[in-house]
Amino acid sequence: KTNLTLFCMLLWNAPSDVGLCFLQAEFSEINLASYVNTGCMVDMQVNKGGTRVVRSFKPDFVLIRQHAYSMVPGEDFRNLVIGLHFGAVASINSLFSIYNFCSKPWVFSQMIKLYHSLGPEKFPLNEQTFYANHTQMVTSPSYPVVVKMGHAHAGMGKIKVENQQDFQDITSVVALAGTYATTEPFVQSKYDIRIQKIGNNYKAYMRTSISGNWKANTGSAMLEQIAMTDRYRMWVDSCSEMFGGLDICAVKAVHGKDGNDYIIEVMDSSMPLIGEHVEEDKQLITELVINKMAQVLLGVSTPQPSSVKVDSALPPPLPPSRPRVHPSEPDRPPPLPARPSSLVPSLPKSQSLTNTFTETLRGNVTDDEAKAETIRSLRQSFASLFSD
Repeated sequence: KTNLTLFCMLLWNAPSDVGLCFLQAEFSEINLASYVNTGCMVDMQVNKGGTRVVRSFKPDFVLIRQHAYSMVPGEDFRNLVIGLHFGAVASINSLFSIYNFCSKPWVFSQMIKLYHSLGPEKFPLNEQTFYANHTQMVTSPSYPVVVKMGHAHAGMGKIKVENQQDFQDITSVVALAGTYATTEPFVQSKYDIRIQKIGNNYKAYMRTSISGNWKANTGSAMLEQIAMTDRYRMWVDSCSEMFGGLDICAVKAVHGKDGNDYIIEVMDSSMPLIGEHVEEDKQLITELVINKMAQVLLGVSTPQPSSVKVDSALPPPLPPSRPRVHPSEPDRPPPLPARPSSLVPSLPKSQSLTNTFTETLRGNVTDDEAKAETIRSLRQSFASLFSD
């Protein structure tokens, strides 16, 4: 299974014979109802021995790693996000921000505020035009442009338009789709930049297209981790303050052949994990979730890790060969020195995710040692689930 599109439910109010449970499912596998006094109740389809059965439970915390909305038919799960928020379920990222990220132009409007407050030098946002519908799409200031229809993401619904005639053809497609659209100048890309933030951990990557596709995330591409600069950190820190704060987010930018950077997008907790440190990022997310759960549900404050320890008992993989930086490319970000990836020790897959400290969770916990033991058990159980 991939952890890129999983909807993971973490339960504390489990039945007395269950204790603490960690469950994961996709949005399409659950349904729910929320009440003012009793909160949220979820029904999840579970496969047992080839038979689909429904399991009901009351979640207390949720980590959302799946897009909550797509224009693809049958992939609009905003009703479930509303239901979880209605039931006051705690989460990473916040359910308020998850719902706001269901519209790319809505998120871009927050980036425009940063552009005006920080200035184009510090926050070089790519200029974008919004059209509420196709009727206003009469002409574009210059060509080529990229037209994005509705909530276009992951390379879908994006078209490069070279001239006015093609622009009018795309306008008719937007009319049939019955949605809003945006246009932005096409940037001759030298490489793409992605700056991600998980808690207090930062990473920067450079992706260069090999196949020649104008979408660097389509076709073959070369990915390389690069040094985190103050400029990159300022970008992602500024964006992480959107919608009350983002625990997990990433900023995407294009470095043009003209030597300039153009910020094009912000991603939330549904962002894919990339590069050679995916296992480390999974562990960072695990620590982030455990710390947030301890804070929200136990009232225990623990510092957010900026890195995770390497298990010295496990041999590190050989680092991939890195492309050489040509002296004639001074604007190419410096690569990080080669170093082994941090590894996450996997627990036995047969290990039960049910723990025996139900009373500790349900009672009025006042003993610091009991709280610490609870957090250790949480960390061990969730790490086992997330590494599966």
